[in-house]
Amino acid sequence: MAESGFHFAQPAWLFALLLPFGVWLWQRNSRTVRDTARFKAYADRQLLPYLLGIRTANARQLRRRLAAWTAIWSLVVLAAANPRWDYVDIQLFRPGSDLVVLLDLSGSMDAADDAPSRLGRARQEIEDLLEDNRGTRIGLVAFATVAHVVSPLTEDSSNLRRQLPALSTNLVRLKGSRIIEALARAQQMLTGQPRDSTQHVLLISDGDFDEKGYIQSASTLAAAGIKVHVFGVGTAAGATIPGPKGKPFSHPRHGIVQTRLDEEGLQALAAAGNGIYRKASYDDEDTKALLKVLAERGPAEALADQRTRVWQDRFYWLVGLVMILLLGQFRRSRVRPEGSS
Repeated sequence: MAESGFHFAQPAWLFALLLPFGVWLWQRNSRTVRDTARFKAYADRQLLPYLLGIRTANARQLRRRLAAWTAIWSLVVLAAANPRWDYVDIQLFRPGSDLVVLLDLSGSMDAADDAPSRLGRARQEIEDLLEDNRGTRIGLVAFATVAHVVSPLTEDSSNLRRQLPALSTNLVRLKGSRIIEALARAQQMLTGQPRDSTQHVLLISDGDFDEKGYIQSASTLAAAGIKVHVFGVGTAAGATIPGPKGKPFSHPRHGIVQTRLDEEGLQALAAAGNGIYRKASYDDEDTKALLKVLAERGPAEALADQRTRVWQDRFYWLVGLVMILLLGQFRRSRVRPEGSS
């Protein structure tokens, strides 16, 4: 039965309140008093506070210290037990689609014909997708010559969003753009997912691929029930590729390299993959078109009568009180000899 009112998330910590902390503290102070008494045989009583750096505590001071440290210990134990008293009930959903995004990190993605750059435009497309997504598990694969899984399929879009700014072409040592391996990696990620959800791949690229046969790879995925969609970044006019020290990248034989959006090839790939093609745009119409297709073929379903209760932990209130009380314990006391006024 789920809790509905005040309770502790870790009630076992409450047994720590039985720890004889006060007894230990009292014995510690008593031992200090006894040790001080032994030193009185070797020095005048008035000199002991200066020689030992301590002062003899009276009964009232002992009780005050005992009460302060007992209160601090009790608050620490209660904070560790994690008190709760308010919550939010969230309806559970079964994602209707699985989507693996393939992000091209080849050198041509640094071209600035699609401001701020092709890669910057691609990252914004993924941001729009995460912002508008409802009921789709999303994974991310970054590829150039080699494909790397950046994020597995997940419903936690915040984790994926945090990783986007770090993705750049500088992460790639070998230059090139091989799409066949990336498509194969996406198929591996989708294997084993629930059968009642549809499976999709989204390629975001300028289409400047170094290999042939990728159209057949898209057809193979489509035959396996995996739709391949494409967002094209760049322009038909093209642009140069920034090289070292800001100079345009040049080929030893062909001079300065001009890269263009291969829209025809990307459209053919999307057609072979039984998916849709969209030119990446500054509005979110392209992502909305994709999400509409995902929702039509695999709508998210609310799990009947299944909700999860998310409790708001309030332990930090007690931690704040402990910090305030500890500040008072670290206040420096002026040493005063016994019997002085």
